[in-house]
Amino acid sequence: MLKGSIVALITPFNDDLTIDTEGVKELVNWHIDNATDAILVCGTTGESATLTHQEHRELIKLVINEVNGRVPVIAGCGSNSTQEAIGLVQYAKDTGADYALVITPYYNKPTQSGLYKHFKFIADNVDIPIILYNVPGRTGVNILPETVAKLYKDCTNIIGIKEASGSVDQAANLMSIVDDNFLLYSGCDEIVTPILSLGGVGVISVLANIMPKATHDMVFSYLEGQVSQSKKIQLELYKLIKYLFVETNPIPAKTALGLMKKIKSSSMRLPLCEMSSEGLDKFKAVLQEYKLIK
Repeated sequence: MLKGSIVALITPFNDDLTIDTEGVKELVNWHIDNATDAILVCGTTGESATLTHQEHRELIKLVINEVNGRVPVIAGCGSNSTQEAIGLVQYAKDTGADYALVITPYYNKPTQSGLYKHFKFIADNVDIPIILYNVPGRTGVNILPETVAKLYKDCTNIIGIKEASGSVDQAANLMSIVDDNFLLYSGCDEIVTPILSLGGVGVISVLANIMPKATHDMVFSYLEGQVSQSKKIQLELYKLIKYLFVETNPIPAKTALGLMKKIKSSSMRLPLCEMSSEGLDKFKAVLQEYKLIK
C-alpha cells in the first residue's frame, strides 16, 4: 500500500528556463534522505502545464532512473484530451512508473458521465495502478463521490484518489461508499490529519517540498496511533502551509527552495512569475520563523 508523504515535486529550471536535470536529481536524493515516502513527478506543482510533451516524458524517465527503485514513483499523466492522457499513462507504465496520477480534464468541463467514460477508457487501455486527481479549483470540474465509487468498482486498476477539493465533507461522503481498500490521499496540506481520520493513508504534498521530514512525521504519527502528535504537527505547520498558497502554487514553494539554496534558480515559466516584493518580504519572515532560512 502506498502511504505516507508523497512530494508533489517542483521542476527546477535553469536561468534560461530549460530543465535543470542535475537539480532534479539532487532534489530526488534529498527527499529520499529526508523520509519522503514517494515522489510525484509532473504534477501541478511540477509546472506540468508549461512542459512540452517531450519534456514531460523525459522528466518522468529522469526521476524514475534517479530513484532507481528506492521509493515509489507516481507519474502525473493527466490531460484534457483522453487520447493524450492515454499516451502519457502508457509511457509512464513502459518507463517503469509505479503509479499514474490522472487529473480530471480541465477547461472542457465534462459531465459526470463524461468523467466516468474518460477515466474508464484510460484504465481499460493501460494496466497500471491509477490514482484519480480531483482539484476543481484548477480544472473547473468536481468529480463527485458517486462517480469515483463507480470507477473504483468497475476498474480494478483505479485504486484511489488525490482529493484536493478542500472539502472534508466530500472526502467523508466518498469514504462512506467505498471499501477499506480504497486509497484516499489528501491533496491539501492544511487538512492532512482530518483526512487521515476518515481513513486516508497519506498526502500528496506541496509542503513536503520544503519540509519533507515534518510532513512524513505528520502522516506516520497518525498511522502509528499517535494522533495527538499528528495534530500537533498539523497545527504547528498551519501558518507556513497557508503562506505556501499566498500566491499561485508553485510560486511560493519554488521561491522558498531558492532561498533555502536547494535549487540554483527559482525561475518559473510564464504565465507564472516571481512573487511580488510585498509578498516576498512577508514570506521571508515566515520562513525565518520556521528556521528554514536565516
